[in-house]
Amino acid sequence: MPDIIISEFMQPSAVDDLRRDFDVLYDETLHKRLDELYALGRDARAICIRDETQIRGAFFDAFPNLKAVGRLGVGLDNIDVPGCRQRGVVVLPATGANEVSVAELTIAGLMMLVRGSTYFATPQVVAGQWPRGRLIGREVSGRTLGIVGFGRIGRHVARRAQGLDMTVIAADPHVADDDPVWTRTGVRKVSFDHIWDNADAISLHLPLTPDTRNLVSAEVIARFKPGTILVNVARGGIVDDAALAAALTDGRLGGALLDVYATEPVPADNPFHGVPNLILTPHIGATTEEARSRTGHMTADGVRAVLTGTIPDTAIV
Repeated sequence: MPDIIISEFMQPSAVDDLRRDFDVLYDETLHKRLDELYALGRDARAICIRDETQIRGAFFDAFPNLKAVGRLGVGLDNIDVPGCRQRGVVVLPATGANEVSVAELTIAGLMMLVRGSTYFATPQVVAGQWPRGRLIGREVSGRTLGIVGFGRIGRHVARRAQGLDMTVIAADPHVADDDPVWTRTGVRKVSFDHIWDNADAISLHLPLTPDTRNLVSAEVIARFKPGTILVNVARGGIVDDAALAAALTDGRLGGALLDVYATEPVPADNPFHGVPNLILTPHIGATTEEARSRTGHMTADGVRAVLTGTIPDTAIV
């Protein structure tokens, strides 16, 4: 029976690193076959997962010798962290591994949306049309970006936005008013309400919790300035998608990029059909070669450390 089970995609070079020291079973579709996964768990001391494998309930019974959960990402929605802590299981998120990739997608989407419908022009130009007069966009320079959630990714976004001459404000109740990060970054701390009422563009970078679920509700969206752009690369469920779709259809908002959704994949009866100025991506914020490599090797290093008696600084214990 394996020491380590990897039930979802992991960078092959990171898998090879673990195989040098441990008996590893790697099957990136194993999370879809729970009976088989659970049957293999009796002797496993670690498991590496993304966001499909559920670490809760019956899983713990099937993995009585588990010491570590390597999370190939940072979200913990699929992990019962208190349950792990109660059983002495160390949770190892890949903290920091994907923040550059997510920040770059945020800025890329923001810039495309500010330029209007430019990203839809290719088929028309290929067909011999010349829709130049309909593609009058705007500049990001001089506009105000409101960042909701000022953790590691939010700070990366802020630095890139400042490089584009944007004014950056941020709201995060978990970052104290006197935290030196505000002075160091030159970002002004404000309230959520201030962002809803004043920002030209809003970018969400916070986890899904009972407090943040439906945070961007129909009532909040109604407060946005006309033409506001919204980017959500954080977690589905934070935004009322139906209310957002209605505001885009009515022309009250300037555009939106969504990379995350309350249900993934998005169901066929979603509210996005025919909605203008909307970019939808399939949860690819961290899907770059660089982020996958960093995530895989950080997770492998963390699992190896725990199984050889060391607890990494980023571990949740």
